[in-house]
Amino acid sequence: MHAITISEPGGPEVLTWTEVPDAVAGPGEVLVDVAASAVNRADLLQRQGFYPPPPGASEYPGLECSGTVAEVGEGVTGWQPGDQVCALLAGGGYAEQVAVPAEQLLPVPGEVELLAAAGLPEVACTVWSNVVMHARLGEDELLLVHGGAGGVGTHAIQVAKALGARVAVTAGDDDRLDRCGQLGADILINYRTQDFVATVKEHGGADVILDVMGAKYLESNVNALTTGGRLIIIGMQGGRKGELDIAKLLTKRASVAATSLRARPLEEKAAIVADVRERLWPLVEQGTVAPVIDQVIPMSNAGEAHRALDAGGVFGKIVLAAHS
Repeated sequence: MHAITISEPGGPEVLTWTEVPDAVAGPGEVLVDVAASAVNRADLLQRQGFYPPPPGASEYPGLECSGTVAEVGEGVTGWQPGDQVCALLAGGGYAEQVAVPAEQLLPVPGEVELLAAAGLPEVACTVWSNVVMHARLGEDELLLVHGGAGGVGTHAIQVAKALGARVAVTAGDDDRLDRCGQLGADILINYRTQDFVATVKEHGGADVILDVMGAKYLESNVNALTTGGRLIIIGMQGGRKGELDIAKLLTKRASVAATSLRARPLEEKAAIVADVRERLWPLVEQGTVAPVIDQVIPMSNAGEAHRALDAGGVFGKIVLAAHS
């Protein structure tokens, strides 16, 4: 089979479409013929040498995929060859085949096309585990999403609106903000020209904040929280070390949590995937929540996709087609 390998830490040019040993399904795993994967910022970090795969995971990048079950490993039930699936991965999605723990598989939902389904598992599990399972976003609460035009952001808007919440988003240009509004976002904030804290406070403050910036926004995010607010940090695009005003948190009876998905134990990922399948997938099957795909690029040109994501301007996800 072929896969994208990383010759050494560096720029997009270190990604190479290479012939590699075939993937093998071990006990409890399912072998998937990959139709497509999708690009996440974690892939860019891995390419640069900053985010190695967890022990035992594939060395190839790719945290999600869609495709067709080729074979099932020992002890696997509920799946059979020919099933169309998408999967949450610890790595290995940038390849023609990948072995996946059976608990991390999801059926391709409803009328979603197989290629588009590659852009669902990572954002679905990230948003659902953080915004719903952890922060317990409620009806009529206000969710502030930083990076509303990205893969996670576009998904979070739809999920929150489906749950009856209000949504504020930040983005860096008015065109992408308008598209966030078309997805259902209520409050559109251009972070280049507007103070998101003041804007959110005008609407009563944020009950939940989903943040990808980390240190750069820490103080402002705490200021933007309302009483009982929950700040969930899932990225460090704005740095890793910041100062936290404990007195302000105490006054607001607010909380700060930081989570990641890739390195979680199998049982935790299995619980998230099961909850996503039970509670979120019906919304996707109905079309209430849909994958947002900016463009499809051949997997062999993964470097081009990384350049596009790095340059900004992408709305939703970039999908990598394994066969083009």
